[in-house]
Amino acid sequence: MSKSQIQRPPAEHVYEDELEKLVRKDPGPIPPGWKLSPLMVEKFILGDKPLGIEKKFVAAQELVSRIIISIATNRGAMLIGQPGTAKSWLSELLACAISGQSTLTIQGGAITDTRQLLYSWNEALLKTTGPSIEALIPGPIYRGMENGQLVRFEEIARCPPFIQDAILSIMSERQIQVPELGNDHSVLFAREGFNIIATSNSLDKGVHEMSAALKRRMNFETVYPILDINDEIDVVAREAEKLIRQSGVDVTPDPQTIEALVTIFHELRNGQTLDGRSTDRLAATVMSTAEAVSVAHAMGVHAYYYRNGAMQLDDLVHFLIGAALKDNKDDQRRMKHYFETEVVNKKGAHWKKVYEQRRQL
Repeated sequence: MSKSQIQRPPAEHVYEDELEKLVRKDPGPIPPGWKLSPLMVEKFILGDKPLGIEKKFVAAQELVSRIIISIATNRGAMLIGQPGTAKSWLSELLACAISGQSTLTIQGGAITDTRQLLYSWNEALLKTTGPSIEALIPGPIYRGMENGQLVRFEEIARCPPFIQDAILSIMSERQIQVPELGNDHSVLFAREGFNIIATSNSLDKGVHEMSAALKRRMNFETVYPILDINDEIDVVAREAEKLIRQSGVDVTPDPQTIEALVTIFHELRNGQTLDGRSTDRLAATVMSTAEAVSVAHAMGVHAYYYRNGAMQLDDLVHFLIGAALKDNKDDQRRMKHYFETEVVNKKGAHWKKVYEQRRQL
């Protein structure tokens, strides 16, 4: 399958040219098992105009450098934060810059057996040849340790306690026992470069509390929503345009539509308007930057097929309803109140058009 046929290519494919450039220009030093030095990993994530490296994540430089150094030690990194703060995207960027790949990924809510993490067996080969390296099917943790690569563990708090205990042993001992193989293959020792970078949702912590022992073996860093409205507008416009292109359509996001969309999300998420007045937050929806990108993406695809390729502000509330108003009737009331008290007072012809759409709420 060609890269152009992949619906959602991993970061190492999207930014292949940038990664190669950073490798060539990397002054070092480079930690054992890494592809890039910590300095170049940071530049890859936060961008570097002189080097022609695109900014891919909005965060304080100090936060990103702490996470990078945490991964360079034998402690894992735990990224916590609200939904939609791009924790998973940050972990993907880190993995592809450090290990050259980001696809060794575990979804915590889907893990029910340690074999899904470590290893299982090809039953047909097991019956004919007995336990052997050829019959062993490596899981993502096994592959990460064997190859010296980062493993991404999404929503780790959703795992049951016995799965967390298995991770605890890996983080402590840096080895996997495979007693069935015996001899030289009975223990897999982690190679340099292996570590775990995990994410956890601070609002929806899952069924299980994270093990205190596991917490002690990982450095916790909180990823906050984007604070500056202009940064958020830039992110939404850039990421939405990428997704629109990946959908095979040629539409450029309309700047006024993006400004209105992001402002609405920003104010309802923070419970405060840009000029400091209080407003209601929505109860059933996290008005995240990621959700705003999804709305802009949908509007771009809609524009291509229904609006002759031009994104129209008149469609904004139509798509906002699907993202912001779930099954909470009070949120519909809050949204109407927001339009009647805040949107009505915003200056500009484009805001007047947005306000006129309040009848759809």
